[in-house]
Amino acid sequence: MHVKFTGRVIEWRGPSPFYFAAVPAEQAADIREVAALATYGWGAVPVDARIGETAFTTSLFPKDGSYLLPLKNAVRKPQGLSAGDEVTVVMTVQL
Repeated sequence: MHVKFTGRVIEWRGPSPFYFAAVPAEQAADIREVAALATYGWGAVPVDARIGETAFTTSLFPKDGSYLLPLKNAVRKPQGLSAGDEVTVVMTVQL
């Protein structure tokens, strides 16, 4: 399953900051339809993603009926992304 979305980069402040792109409701609903086939536990959904020229593999985290796409420094920094920025993501759910 291929998904493209534009979302805002959010920062979660824990012991160290973590950054995520929030998946919009429409695309989250599409992902939920196949999540049971893809998840490996507690609702995490493995994906291959691309932001600009940066490709990476990670897992979506379920959050409040939607999903969060983790953005490691290795992804954010080459693209110059900070909290509050809008980002376009192209990803494939690994089934």
